Amino acid sequence: MAADITQYLLAAQSADAGIRTQAESVLRQFQEQNLPGFLLSLSDELANNEKPIESRRLAGIILKNSLDAKDAVTKERLVEQWMAVDIAFKSQIKERLLLTLGSSVREARHTSAQVIAKVASIDIPRKQWPELIACLLNNMTKGDSSGDLKQSTLETLGYVCEEISPTELGQDEVNSVLTAVVQGMNHAENNPDVRLAATKALYNALEFAESNFQNEMERNYIMKMVCETALSKEVEIRQAAFECLASIASTYYDVLEAYMQTLFELTSNAVKGDVEAVALQAIEFWSSICDEEIELQEYESADVGDSGYPHSRFIEKSLSYLVPMLLETLLKQEEDVDQDDNIWSISMAGGTCLGLVARTVGDAILPLVMPFVEANIVKPDWRCQEAATMAFGSILEGPTIDKLSVLVHSGLDFLLVLMKEGNNHVKDTTAWTIGRIFEYLHSPASGFSVISSDNLPKVVEVLLESIKDAPNVSAKVCWAIYKLAEGYEDAGSLSSLFTPYIHRIIESLLFAASRTDVDDSRLRSAAYESLNEVVRCSNIKETSHIMRELLLVVLLKLSQTLELQIDKEKQADLQASLCGVLQVIIQKVSSADDLETRSIILSEADKIMVLFLNVFACRSSTVHEEAMLAIGALAQATGSEFGKYLPEFYKYLEMGLQNFQEYQVCSITVGVVGDIVRALNDKALPYCDGIMQLLLANLSSEALDRSVKPPIFSVFSDIALSIEENFEKYVPYVVPMMQRAAELCAQMDANDDELMEYGDQLKCSIFEAYSGILQGFKNSKSEVMLPYAPHLWQFIELVLRQKHRDVQLTKAVAAVMGDLADVLGTNTRQLFADLKTCADFLGECLGSDDDDLKKTASWTQDRIKSILVS
Repeated sequence: MAADITQYLLAAQSADAGIRTQAESVLRQFQEQNLPGFLLSLSDELANNEKPIESRRLAGIILKNSLDAKDAVTKERLVEQWMAVDIAFKSQIKERLLLTLGSSVREARHTSAQVIAKVASIDIPRKQWPELIACLLNNMTKGDSSGDLKQSTLETLGYVCEEISPTELGQDEVNSVLTAVVQGMNHAENNPDVRLAATKALYNALEFAESNFQNEMERNYIMKMVCETALSKEVEIRQAAFECLASIASTYYDVLEAYMQTLFELTSNAVKGDVEAVALQAIEFWSSICDEEIELQEYESADVGDSGYPHSRFIEKSLSYLVPMLLETLLKQEEDVDQDDNIWSISMAGGTCLGLVARTVGDAILPLVMPFVEANIVKPDWRCQEAATMAFGSILEGPTIDKLSVLVHSGLDFLLVLMKEGNNHVKDTTAWTIGRIFEYLHSPASGFSVISSDNLPKVVEVLLESIKDAPNVSAKVCWAIYKLAEGYEDAGSLSSLFTPYIHRIIESLLFAASRTDVDDSRLRSAAYESLNEVVRCSNIKETSHIMRELLLVVLLKLSQTLELQIDKEKQADLQASLCGVLQVIIQKVSSADDLETRSIILSEADKIMVLFLNVFACRSSTVHEEAMLAIGALAQATGSEFGKYLPEFYKYLEMGLQNFQEYQVCSITVGVVGDIVRALNDKALPYCDGIMQLLLANLSSEALDRSVKPPIFSVFSDIALSIEENFEKYVPYVVPMMQRAAELCAQMDANDDELMEYGDQLKCSIFEAYSGILQGFKNSKSEVMLPYAPHLWQFIELVLRQKHRDVQLTKAVAAVMGDLADVLGTNTRQLFADLKTCADFLGECLGSDDDDLKKTASWTQDRIKSILVS
């Protein structure tokens, strides 16, 4: 096969589907039957300069995909496969990859650099490729190294640094890498490709350079080289150098003081006079400085002690120069470019940075920005008007409400006029600015809003007229309506101000979502999201008749999607949006206090469920998610009546629980199982064997994304509370799984933040499961859980020793302690013998600002006291 692999790699790229499928099948067979030989053949192909570039390219791609995957479970499997390959084969593969770095074909070198980094990500942490860095550095120092070899070697070093942790290299190795990289950036290096690769490599190596940046001489040298490189004549190299500076601003803010004058001049010149790609990175430098200073201010205001960084207030010191520079960028709009939020232009970058500056310095920005706004907003040139509205919208988060409210009260009318008279660009930005005003200055629940009964009619009138405008303007108006509605959430009687306009707003949003003059999925999505928010924030007592009408309209639209002759993707998106609206309506109406309002859902439940089942029959994963969530809401709304739908729906529930590929669907389905069993209580019993079997299989599976596993433990709680003593037969299977998961939590690496966050979720869900199971047995068979109490107590002690616990985890621990005492009574007296530990923990809970936690802790304290004194 090795000799023939070229022809199969070429055939796998054939335009003929038959030839392509057959070749893919042969390659897959080779891979499954002899993985080491397959990988070696691919590395031979990649290294062989006499082979066609097409076969070498695919060989490299397959090699890379054999070592890494986005999905964590697949990646783990691929790592295990590589680790199982004989060391002799691995040595030959690595040798060929390193050899390819000297290839005359750029694409082969690039692919090899990527593959080497993927191998390094597996082998270096396991000390199985200790010679790699030395070998790469040798390429840089030996006299006969070509420019191509140096370029690909530096590229490889960059990729390796991107893939591995800074702790994996010794300081000597780091020093050597940085020396090679910085030398590669030097102007004495005549090959621009080498200098570009070196600059990009430095970007990836910056995290490794912590001790070098703490050494003034070494830091000065690195900064000198980066600043010189930022003045290179090649655009790509300048861009890469400014990317380095932005990263340095984030990583080494604390040592920048001495360089800020030079950095301001460099970035200022780039923003004012360089090409856009470079100017964007220069602005990013200042955005990074803002991010750091905002974080430092949050530390200071939270009074959590020293952040470890000096707060140098670079933004405050540079304000009078920085703000005018950023305002200037707002006037550099692209006239002929469609309004597309995904296109990152210099004016958008400038506006974003201006917003960060406002958050950093607060009121101090207003005297610098408002003259620009006032001068430009009255000019007839659309660029000036658009820049003025962009500037005003950008600075609304940061300054105090007192200062901003005066400006908004005087400026809102002018903005409403621009919505009628401005050109497309101006209307787009003005609608966004109005939305921002609602976001930051419209909160009746907290006692302040720039919207009153006097100006609300005019605001609504302008928005509903503008929603008929061009799609980009209409989408921004939808967002503004979303923020207007959101302001009335939890506003009590003040939400009645909004009620008279809800019917017309809903009609307008439905119109925007169904516009036939454009086919714009972003507009449709924005309209439905806004519709959902209007429903969520409406006063249900005053709008129940509108909700009934809307429910019937949406049901009709959903039924029509089943007959539409449109492509599957568009049908799925439309169905997902409509299912989402139905979910929100069901939740809103069923939350009403009066039975008459709640009966709106009950009277239409059969029709709703039939439609959902028809949607499921379309078999689209996106619709699965939205329809599943809506069915969960329907189960909560209909209670035990939902039982009549289960015989037909159960097969889709099974499919959702078995959908490992789209694990979000699986996770949502687990949540819906909880909704259903809570609604049905013991009427869920006939289905519990099948459900429990699937849930236990999911917990045991390595193919299922780990994020789904905490919700599964949580749903055990719902099932146990619903079927009570009938849960006994599952205990011998469920509790040992919970014990194993608890032991896994104890073994997690405390230095891995992402893993620890997942661990806290897992701990919470395990405690929830214990609480539900204990309470489920309280009235009948509490003794079932007695044998498991000591292990649970060990787990509690483990979490109590944890230095940092969030409120959710603390609450879960407090609750399960109370459940232990409440359900098992005096049998647990010995567990609570360490009174100091319990008292200290509950004292911590009772001193919390969280009312729910205090309530839980108080109940637990009473339960423990009752068993200790009895």
